[in-house]
Order: sequence, then structure tokens, then C-alpha cells
Amino acid sequence: MSKRVYIYTVGCQMNQLDSQLVADLLGQLGYQVVESTRQADIILFNTCSVRQHAEEKIYSLLGRLKHLKRQHPQKIIGVLGCMAQKDQEAIFRRAPHVDLVVGPGQLVHLPELLAQARRATGPVLAVSPWAEGLDRRTLLAGFEPFDPPRRPQAGQPPFQAYVRIMSGCNKACTYCVVPRVRGPEQCRPPEEILEEVHRLADAGCLEVTLLGQTVNSYQYHSGGRTIRLADLLAQLHQIEGIRRIRFLTNHPRHMTDELLQAVRDLPKVCPCFHVPAQSGSNTVLRRMQRGYTVEYYRQMLARIRQTVPDAAITSDFIVGFCGETEEDFQQTVRLVEEARFKNAYIFKYSPRPGTKAAECYPDDVPQAIKRRRNNQLLQRQNQISLEENQKFIGRLVEVLVEGPSKLGQKAPETQATLQLTGRTRCERIVVFPGDRRLAGQFRMVRITGATPTTLLGHLEEQPRGSSSQPECEMLLPLLPISAPK
Repeated sequence: MSKRVYIYTVGCQMNQLDSQLVADLLGQLGYQVVESTRQADIILFNTCSVRQHAEEKIYSLLGRLKHLKRQHPQKIIGVLGCMAQKDQEAIFRRAPHVDLVVGPGQLVHLPELLAQARRATGPVLAVSPWAEGLDRRTLLAGFEPFDPPRRPQAGQPPFQAYVRIMSGCNKACTYCVVPRVRGPEQCRPPEEILEEVHRLADAGCLEVTLLGQTVNSYQYHSGGRTIRLADLLAQLHQIEGIRRIRFLTNHPRHMTDELLQAVRDLPKVCPCFHVPAQSGSNTVLRRMQRGYTVEYYRQMLARIRQTVPDAAITSDFIVGFCGETEEDFQQTVRLVEEARFKNAYIFKYSPRPGTKAAECYPDDVPQAIKRRRNNQLLQRQNQISLEENQKFIGRLVEVLVEGPSKLGQKAPETQATLQLTGRTRCERIVVFPGDRRLAGQFRMVRITGATPTTLLGHLEEQPRGSSSQPECEMLLPLLPISAPK
């Protein structure tokens, strides 16, 4: 029986990690990951529900597979992840050729579910129970952790890896569907995390990024002691071979002094903080049920910069949320101008079924105004990002080379020098000419130019006895890992 699987991923780093773990789990069972839907016996879409655009994209891609399924009825088409948990049976109604729908809390059972889909005469649905009023124990039992042991070669590239330290979310932001599709907050035991990072280090991993929906709320109670993120960072810092440690995404309410001091005092921990603000208006923040004020957020920024002076801070913003006035929006613009984020991810509000905002507040900001505010805020942030990046011109920075850039990937395999890309400790993207064999190495790059999103430079050997100047600066854009072919 042929076992070729194609996996298409949209969404955040958590989704990207889930896809890597799915590929590795299936690989251990003899499945081969392939590059196109036509090559595959099993086609899996790992989905996102944070914004409507991501869902529409998946439904569009599913629609294109209708004829392929008709020609090859033995192919299995599955929808995994957040949209699977949110839409459930509705996916079968919109795309009757789909065979399998699996929520994030059921991914651990995917091999058995695939076998069931091969045998079944009807669609297979595996989602976690979720309803208002369900007790926490029942919810936790339905959202099973998915962190299977990795093989040494799992993850691309092998010198960088995501490590989940917690899943789910206990917040009640009115616009957000994550608690419904990912379940309540669950923290992994620290010894399990340490063991995983040790295995990654033994396999040659140099950089790990710790993941959680609100990663800085991590806490695990064991033996009468509570281990928090700052404690976990200190333990991970001792692992030989690991050179860089990152963590995301943070919530403003959990940015403790202990955590900031850990980032300051532990050289391997990168001085990067992704802390979504979402709005600069207290009125909008209350309607969003974010649990803090703009004044609190500003004070948090001041504490970060006082404790970690070279910190790079990034953020998220939603424009056009229910009831947002022009003055509310201008307050957001002022916060962006004051904060001078390294970069910020800016999104137009779209109602998510099942959220309090969708149920209680009218989506009353016209699309044209949302679009104008989005463009205006993005333009201002891009100006700031360019100004901040230009400060690096002339500096010598340490870069972990990740491989060919998008432009470099178009170069012939025989071409000796091509455009490479890498990242600084503070998550600034750097492009420079070099040999593709440098991937996975730390190199010094002299910065010669800048755009709002990228530093430009050239490789330069660091003079003996000198050191690079402090450089600073996280979140990857919402993009697929690969596109259907």
C-alpha cells in the first residue's frame, strides 16, 4: 500500500510545528512526504481560523481538488487544525469530497484516523468537545497534547526548531477563537521540554523557539515548587550546543520582572519580545476584553527597555474592531509612533463565529475604512521600521545563516555565490551574498543597507579580539509552508 502524503500549512508557528510533528509521526510509520497533491495518496491541509481570509483560502484550495478526487477516489483528503475544530461537519457540507476532519486536540490519533478513513464508507470526524459551561476537566481531556518524540532529522532546517512548552489559552479576548479551537491552557512538564531540547541539541540544533499562545504565562507545579518561564529559560540555558533561545507569543499581563531579568542575564536568550497590543484605545481594549489599559502597556514597554536596553519589541494590532472610532484609531497610531516597534503585524478585523464579539457586537466599521486604517498604520510602522533598521548600517552583526533567500533559491545549483538569508539575535532578517554551504553556521555580516523588513550586507571576518556591537532585535507572517501543486 502506497503511503505518500502531502501537507499544506497556513497559520502561526504553532501550526507549522504541528505540521512538522505530523510529518515526522507519519514518517516513522513509513509514510513519505511529497511535494505535490498529484504525487500524494493522502492530502492534508493544516488550517488556521484566526482570520476569515485563511479559511477562505483553504476552502478555495479544497474546491480545486474536487476533480482530482473524482479522478482518483482512493486519495484521502483531510482537514486538520483550527478550522477543523471550529467548522467540524460544516467542512463536509462545503466540500463533500473531504474524507477526514481532525481538530488540534485529536492529532495524536491521526495514524489510526487515516487507517479508519481508508476503510470507511463515509467521512471521519475527530474533534474535541467544546461548549459553553463544560467543566475544565472535560475540556482538558478532549484536547490531548500532541508532542510526539522527534527523530533527529525532524524539522527544517535542522539547526533551528520550534518547541511547544504549552498549548491552549485561558484568556477570554472577545475577538479570538483560539480558546475554542485549541482548548484550555496546558503546560508541558519542564523535564519533558528539557529532554526534547537535549535531543535536538544532540542532533545539531543551534536555536530553539519556545511556543505558547501566551508563552510568558507558563507555569508548572511540581514537588511543591512552581516553575515559570524564567526558571525554564535558566535550565535550557545550560544545555550544551544550544546557542540561541527565543520564545513567543507574550501577553502584556505576564511580563514579569523575573522574566525580564532572565532575558538580561542569560546570554543565550535573545532579547526579543513579541507582545501584541491590539489597540491603543482603552475603549477598544475593554471591548476586546484584553485585561489591561494602554497606560499599563506603556509601563510594560518602559520596564522592558529599562531592564533589557537592547530589546527588540514587536506587536500585533487589529484595526476596525467593533465600534472603533477615528479617535480610537488615532490613539493606536500614537502608540505605534511612541513605541517604535521593530515591526508590527496589522490586521483588519473579521468576525469569528463562536466568539463573544461576533455574538454581541455589530461589525460596524465599513470595509473601506478598515482598509484605509490598515494601510495608514502599516505605512507609519514601515517608516519606523526603516528608520530603526537604518541605525544598523555600518555595524557588524552575528547572523545564523538559514540558507538561500527567495531570490537565491532561483539560482542554479552549480552557482557558487548566491543571495543568502539569516537572522540576528534580535530576529532582524539579513540578506547577503555567500556560499549555500554556510547554512547552519554563525557568521559576521557588515550591514551596508536597509529596507523596512530587511538588512543588507556582506560577509566579513571579525578581527581577532574584537566583538560585534550590540544588535537587536518575531513572528513570521501568516504564510503557507508550501503551495499545492
